[in-house]
Amino acid sequence: MSTPVFDPPELDSGALRVTPLGGLGEVGRNMAMYEFDGKILIIDCGVLFPEEHQPGVDLILPDMEALRGRLDDVVGLVLTHGHEDHIGAVPYLLRLREDIPIYGSKLTLALTAAKLKEHRITPRSTVVREGEKISVGPFGLEFVAVNHSIPDALAIAIRTEAGLVLHTGDFKMDQLPLDGRLTDLRAFARLGEEGVDLFLPDSTNAEVPGFTPTERQIGPVLEQVMSKTTGRVIVASFSSHVHRVQQVIDAAHINGRRVALLGRSMVRNMTIAEQLGYLEVPKGTLVDYKKSGDIPDDEIVYMSTGSQGEPMAVLSRMANLDHAIEPGEGDTVILASSLIPGNENAVYRVIDGLTKLGANVVHKANAKVHVSGHASAGELLYCYNILKPKNVLPVHGEYRHLMANAKVAQDSGIPESQTFIAENGTSIDLKDGEAWVSGQLDIGFVYVDGSTVGAITDADLKDRRVLGEEGFVSVIIVVDAKTGQIVSGPEIHARGIAEDDKVFDKVKPKIVSALEEAAQKGVRDNHALSQVVRRTIGRWVSQRLRRRPMIVPLVIEA
Repeated sequence: MSTPVFDPPELDSGALRVTPLGGLGEVGRNMAMYEFDGKILIIDCGVLFPEEHQPGVDLILPDMEALRGRLDDVVGLVLTHGHEDHIGAVPYLLRLREDIPIYGSKLTLALTAAKLKEHRITPRSTVVREGEKISVGPFGLEFVAVNHSIPDALAIAIRTEAGLVLHTGDFKMDQLPLDGRLTDLRAFARLGEEGVDLFLPDSTNAEVPGFTPTERQIGPVLEQVMSKTTGRVIVASFSSHVHRVQQVIDAAHINGRRVALLGRSMVRNMTIAEQLGYLEVPKGTLVDYKKSGDIPDDEIVYMSTGSQGEPMAVLSRMANLDHAIEPGEGDTVILASSLIPGNENAVYRVIDGLTKLGANVVHKANAKVHVSGHASAGELLYCYNILKPKNVLPVHGEYRHLMANAKVAQDSGIPESQTFIAENGTSIDLKDGEAWVSGQLDIGFVYVDGSTVGAITDADLKDRRVLGEEGFVSVIIVVDAKTGQIVSGPEIHARGIAEDDKVFDKVKPKIVSALEEAAQKGVRDNHALSQVVRRTIGRWVSQRLRRRPMIVPLVIEA
């Protein structure tokens, strides 16, 4: 059942409006719009990666329609961290208005700038650090250190006359982080003492009981797997997972192996991380991929993209023998990442393909080669008890994740009436400690298909699925413009259907009969005659061939 759409009323004086434009009911395209005193602050602007039922789509963007008429009111874009689902759509926002000021940590802005450079956009960026307080328009911002699976992640405390809001971004409470940078629970406690009026916490792991394991558990496992491998080691991870790449480099160095980075985004991001000091590489450990072929198999590690089974990524191409590196007996492939919901089938296909080639495939299900970057239920409960927020809006997760987060909030004593399970486009207004739902915008998917943005619709994707799964049938008929009688045809051609075109000889008399009947009734309109053809052949194909192909009838007047 679809959610009723209703525009929020004019914002009350002294009230703050929070509207997520993406990231609710999904894991990706995170973006939230904060409105106060006629000005807008945006938190994050990420992408969602397409699933199998969205063929041909490269990326999915947040629906920014609500911003189009108000771009001049935007005072800033704040980025919590450098993952694609939080920064990937920044170029598409800046296409709408290029001079929007951007705020974020050093690594986050460096990764964003590299992305914008590809789009020929020079951003107006300001580097901020944990503990820093700044004003952006009517919004007072304080940045709080949180740890995640990428360095330099920040939570954002937002102060207005309406109250104090805490937006965590992605976070966990790893007590032994690789970079020594702890989630700042002292700052959380201080904010709790001040009084948090609205809390927007990460929900991704809210279903998982207890605490997310520490990243330090992964290093020894990687070292052990490498030590037992007689051939090449191939590790697939997210191209921005600096901590995991650091662990791979360290494990390789201990085992006397060198590391070659594969994938354009992997090379770009790790080059930036090393230059900024977030990645420490022992001298001589990294080697250019082009020179890696001269290194013995038991002395090389390839660090690649493709951990989510993306068809064009390095790992999928290896599995399909479409890459210079062909895994086989003696080689080990490590998938050092979690599964993003919706990618399971694609990942398991890659695992099966690699296994058939003889490689030993190590992944989260059979070895401790990845831990999540998101807080589990125990950590969330700690946050609720420390912060004691008046109102809660769970974000970042599918519906079940949001529900689980809300349950944790209620277990901590927050009333159900003050816990909001929202959707993309739901507006929550806040004033004097009270929060309420004020509206529901009509939010859709914005598809990037090559150089095309937003032109592809769900109907287009349905057509693509039909073409890919059911095939295509064209019917060409020439009729007399005056009498409606058939002059030539029907000529039928099919693609993507196993049967020979001759099988359609059986339906041709039915098409002729249907058109003659229409002609007797005085039907002369080409569109109406085309519909007659479509219905006739469609029923026959469905009954006889058990298929529902795309049918394109072409009726030509002579």
